Amino acid sequence: MTPASARFAYLDSETTELTNRLIALASTGLPKVYRADSDEFAFTRIFTTSGDRVDAVLSGTSLRYSAIVALGVGWLPAERQSALLGGHSLDDFVTQLVERAKASSNLGDIALVAWSAAQAGHRLLPEALRRLQEFDRRTAPEYVVECAWVVSALAEARGQADVEEYLAQARERLLGSVVAGSPVFPHVTGPGLVKTYRDHVACFADQVYPIQALARLHHSGDDPTALAAARTTAEQICRLQGPDGQWWWHYDARTGAVIEGYPVYAVHQHAMGPMALLDLAEAGGGDYAEPIRKGLSWLLGPAELNGAGEPLLLDDEGLTVRKVFRGDPKKIVRGLHTVTTRAHPSLRMPVINRVYRPTSLDRECRPYEFGWLYFAWLASLHAPARSGGSR
Repeated sequence: MTPASARFAYLDSETTELTNRLIALASTGLPKVYRADSDEFAFTRIFTTSGDRVDAVLSGTSLRYSAIVALGVGWLPAERQSALLGGHSLDDFVTQLVERAKASSNLGDIALVAWSAAQAGHRLLPEALRRLQEFDRRTAPEYVVECAWVVSALAEARGQADVEEYLAQARERLLGSVVAGSPVFPHVTGPGLVKTYRDHVACFADQVYPIQALARLHHSGDDPTALAAARTTAEQICRLQGPDGQWWWHYDARTGAVIEGYPVYAVHQHAMGPMALLDLAEAGGGDYAEPIRKGLSWLLGPAELNGAGEPLLLDDEGLTVRKVFRGDPKKIVRGLHTVTTRAHPSLRMPVINRVYRPTSLDRECRPYEFGWLYFAWLASLHAPARSGGSR
């Protein structure tokens, strides 16, 4: 049993029980998504159910997800880490990540590896930071999620390396990406990465990772502007949270309104939403206990399913159902809402929502879901990770 952290104080009895259950589920499932054939984590575990029978297969590999797992597992007691990391110590696992980052051509992956090395106080942190600094184009448009991970990595590295000039640039890029007057972050920092008709569409991840990064930036070195920006976005997503605790998926980067709520992802409910809000609360940015509890409670019986169908949590197999979605062909609802809101921010087609109701389940589970789950509930801005690493 993993000891509860101070973050459990935000929960009531029902959500405390649920969170402990989720952490136990993660400890069952994470070893099953490690690929011994390639000595790294799979991209996903796809499964089918038939009565009590569950069949699951692994697909792909992911440096990004492996780095997120390292960030989460680093908060577990050292004696529990190797069983979740394919038999590796955290120190050796991060060494592998830094080596693999040399061949990566993705800013987000490289930033997450640097963050994991910084959190572990790893001896290869200078190498990881050098790779990040050399690869980051800085002035070119980038995805906001990846820019947020750069800020989080550099904020974590403060005190271990001279990152101040780079961090200042990364901070300005992230804060400067917001459309003037909007309470939410966009999907990209500039034109050219997405098609023009959908460049106003941002997603939940585009909100939670900047909230987290800016909260951590403020905590690492007094930055009230960053904290205020994080709080503005946090208050907006909480204001728009669904009636049953749903964290909605797509937002209008110009106005902050919801464009399309579905899919609702399990990882948003149990990990990513709480993770960002708990980091913000710990940094002095407010109290978000109620929306955190509501988001967790949705997992116990999504209203969308009307009490029918399989549960979202498969404890014995260590699986979570990835999302509840509309099942519409070629994501037609999302596409129509994107086009109509592009023409006018308030223009919607509510009839299409009634035609394609969110009653479908995506039966796959990705390792990063468990990495962020551990991080959300066991991390602390005020204490080092339990890595037992090189620091």
